[in-house]
Amino acid sequence: MYTKILVFTLFLFTIYNPILAQEEDEINAITTAAPFLMITPDGRAGGMGDVGVATSPDFNNQHHNPAKAAFNQSSLSIGVNFTPWMNKLVNDVYLGGISATGLIDEKSAWSASFKYFTLGEINLTDYDGNEIGIEKPNEMAIDGTYALKLSEGFAMGVTMRYIRSDFALKVQDSELKTVNTFSVDISGFYESMEDNYGDFNGVFRGGFNISNIGPKVSYVDGGRENFLPTNLKLGAGFDFIFDDFNKVNLTLETNKLLVPTPNPDEDDSEIGFVEGMFSSFGDAPGGFSEELKEFTWQVGTEYIYNEAFALRAGYFHESKMKGSRQFFTLGAGFKFKATHIDVSYLFNASDINNPLENTLRFSLGFNLGENYGY
Repeated sequence: MYTKILVFTLFLFTIYNPILAQEEDEINAITTAAPFLMITPDGRAGGMGDVGVATSPDFNNQHHNPAKAAFNQSSLSIGVNFTPWMNKLVNDVYLGGISATGLIDEKSAWSASFKYFTLGEINLTDYDGNEIGIEKPNEMAIDGTYALKLSEGFAMGVTMRYIRSDFALKVQDSELKTVNTFSVDISGFYESMEDNYGDFNGVFRGGFNISNIGPKVSYVDGGRENFLPTNLKLGAGFDFIFDDFNKVNLTLETNKLLVPTPNPDEDDSEIGFVEGMFSSFGDAPGGFSEELKEFTWQVGTEYIYNEAFALRAGYFHESKMKGSRQFFTLGAGFKFKATHIDVSYLFNASDINNPLENTLRFSLGFNLGENYGY
């Protein structure tokens, strides 16, 4: 019970405090509401350092880059994901989800997803130690996308998302409340035609996704409003196609939260979410050098044999000043007829504990429609 209360307290701490810690001005991490929206849910990206905005279309376009849906080759595909969270401490905290993508015609597609994050059961007691109930704090998001090819090689997508964070405690005088809000994503994806480069053929890819654009929210009646995790993803990748059986892709990606940087000398309570997006590129107390540290960078590679088996590896780096997430990943994928299985494993490379350390992430994918190969 006490472990779960500790997990819940730590999770809420990241919501209510604009500054996680600040020791001799060395740490100035950005915190937001609904941080579960930033967790990579799938085994494929999880095995490649969490890259996904510029990789080839798959079952989890909706999280990484919804515009990729327009390049799907199956007329209908379904993806299912499961990620244990802090499994060294508890066994009922996890992120789960399901996504679907369907082609409308050769230029347009729709996609949708449901994501659910639970902190398990928490037993509440009064001051005398008497049990007064059980809480199951959780968060969820439901979204839908329309993606359209604007040219043969470029598509854009628009996503609408409903977000619900339920941390309200059903006890007397509780100030916590359930949050309901909406956000929007704007995404783009480019994929070149296959071309010859001497000893191999190749395909270029690039993408961007500005996700979770939406109003500030408060978890406490009359309390401080918190920004949603509005995030900018940029990435580029290249497929080395050696023959009909062997292919290697390499992808680079960077992410930046479009949220004001915490500054103890300034009050951001009057800053709206739109203004905050633009000001986030130049508001760091440490100047330009600190702004650069707010960009994470990731690199991922994938070897595919005969479109049936894949091996993956990746690395994720975040500045120590902004959270110190640094880790290596390994993964594998298998295809049997219309079914895909992806798994990944994370090795922490930071002094800060990672909630996914030594954790397996699982994904299943199903191609249920016809393969058009647009």
